Amino acid sequence: MRLGDGDGDNFIDNTGRSGGLGGGGNLLGCLLPLVMSRFGIVGVLVLLLGYCALTTLGGGGGIQMPGSAPTTTQGQPNAQSTLPPEQRQFMSNVLDSTDAVWGQIFARAGQKYKVPYMVAYSNTDRSGCGIAQSAMGPFYCPTDQRIYIDPIFFSELSRRFQAPGDFAQAYVIAHEVGHHVQQLEGALDKARTAQGSLGEAEGNRVQVGIELQADCYAGVWAHHAKAPDGSPAMEPGDFEEGMKAAEAIGDDMLTQGRVSPDNFTHGTSAQRMAALRRGLESGDPASCNFNR
Repeated sequence: MRLGDGDGDNFIDNTGRSGGLGGGGNLLGCLLPLVMSRFGIVGVLVLLLGYCALTTLGGGGGIQMPGSAPTTTQGQPNAQSTLPPEQRQFMSNVLDSTDAVWGQIFARAGQKYKVPYMVAYSNTDRSGCGIAQSAMGPFYCPTDQRIYIDPIFFSELSRRFQAPGDFAQAYVIAHEVGHHVQQLEGALDKARTAQGSLGEAEGNRVQVGIELQADCYAGVWAHHAKAPDGSPAMEPGDFEEGMKAAEAIGDDMLTQGRVSPDNFTHGTSAQRMAALRRGLESGDPASCNFNR
């Protein structure tokens, strides 16, 4: 991808420091039951491209809503950062591009887009939803409206899941930004309310719809993303990188048939690829409602 240089105003580099373990709810309590049920305890380091709170809406705790402890000072890079400068710049560039695209989309609808913060951390950190750990994968916390990523995840994406490339990494970030857009639109609250009255299988289907919409929103961003000269940011090979990443993180691919479709929470490989493709080809957020 050809992206301009991001200003980093809403990028927080907490890598290389010891993450605090206090404050907020227990995010590990939110994610671990899902991970164990799908992959077994040995497979806890997996790609959970998703928003944690929806994994508990059918019952159980795990998310502390507004009023939890703050994380870190906004926009201050850590003096002991372990994040390579080029990786930091790329993540900042993608975030800056999503800010620009969604800002324009919201403006056309007569609304103001509130940008999210993205926190890069190593091993553990605090979030408004509780403890963040590398094994959870990237996630969006609606309480503090921040995205949390341990950059080591990108190495896993490339090596373990055979989905290399800059667009594959950008897709991960844009997917989490998609959850932020859902939060601003009220879609997450609607899903939470719907799941409260549904059984597990039906509630999982609502969650799948939320995850597929975030995939589609990632495609919408990529459709509109611009290079510094105003031309499309997408380059030859980027589409294939995105499809490979979406295929690698499908529920059916990750579970290899060990989990029934009623227990899927993020969508099959085919569904995730189709959702990303829909956003890429249409560029229209209205085409991304999978819970109708």
